[in-house]
Amino acid sequence: MNITSNAVKPGLKQWLTSDTPQSRWQAKCGRAWLGWLKFTENKLAMIGLSIVLALILVTIFAPLLAPYDPLAADLANRIQSPSAEHWFGTDQLGRDILSRLIYGAQYTLMIVALVVITAAPVGLLVGTAAGFFGGWIDATLMRITDIFLAFPKLILALAFVSALGPGIENAVLAIALTAWPPYARIARAETITVRRSDYIEAARLQGVSNMGLILGHITPMCISSLVVRVTLDMAGMILIAAGLGFLGLGAQPPMPEWGAMVSEGRQFLLEQWWVSTVPGLAIFVVSLGFNLLGDGLRDVLDPRGGD
Repeated sequence: MNITSNAVKPGLKQWLTSDTPQSRWQAKCGRAWLGWLKFTENKLAMIGLSIVLALILVTIFAPLLAPYDPLAADLANRIQSPSAEHWFGTDQLGRDILSRLIYGAQYTLMIVALVVITAAPVGLLVGTAAGFFGGWIDATLMRITDIFLAFPKLILALAFVSALGPGIENAVLAIALTAWPPYARIARAETITVRRSDYIEAARLQGVSNMGLILGHITPMCISSLVVRVTLDMAGMILIAAGLGFLGLGAQPPMPEWGAMVSEGRQFLLEQWWVSTVPGLAIFVVSLGFNLLGDGLRDVLDPRGGD
């Protein structure tokens, strides 16, 4: 906390913490700074942020960090135990597990990013439209949402990807189709609380259209709650993607996807434990990191999520 505060120049710190901001930009920067200070007080959230940042860096610098080609087979070195040459050992085809783990981070982050940029906007649009218009539009959209919520996410994703066919693209689409309903519920609840507010009525009297009210005035009010929920859901997305890969419905061999790596090594689990255990631990650590980060963001962005 002190280190973070001292890292900012006194003049800038005074500008950020001013009780009388001179512009909207200064007010936004001040809120962001105070939120960051509150976030840094949560040590577990900082650990989660470190894990997520490490995942991003590993993804970016994978070609530099990986000591071997993740797809190159070497049957002479198959099922080698961890050593100085192969830190996490090798798999049944002699491929370096550390290298496959590093490149597998790219697929994990790609799946999460693609699901977020597709599912979150859909849920936000459905929820705000349902909450704003009400009536039969609300009833229709929410009943569709209830249908999706009635099935467990993994079971529904399995059904979609089975119909679409195996592959990482279809896995992303299947996960996105199961991920949007909670976001719609959150956006609808937020919209209902503000749709009769004075500032909405004032904007309506100024001639702002319904679409302008939704996009310009209501949607921004839903963003903070949506960001918290999306961050918390990222761990579940990773587990579903790993589950699809484990069942052979996600990333296909020889792609170094973590769930597929666990599946490939399960037959060696009793004697060559590292083949499945290492990618399984990677899934666990990254999922934990997103959960811890989500908890920290909830404390900062959602007043009802605090103490």
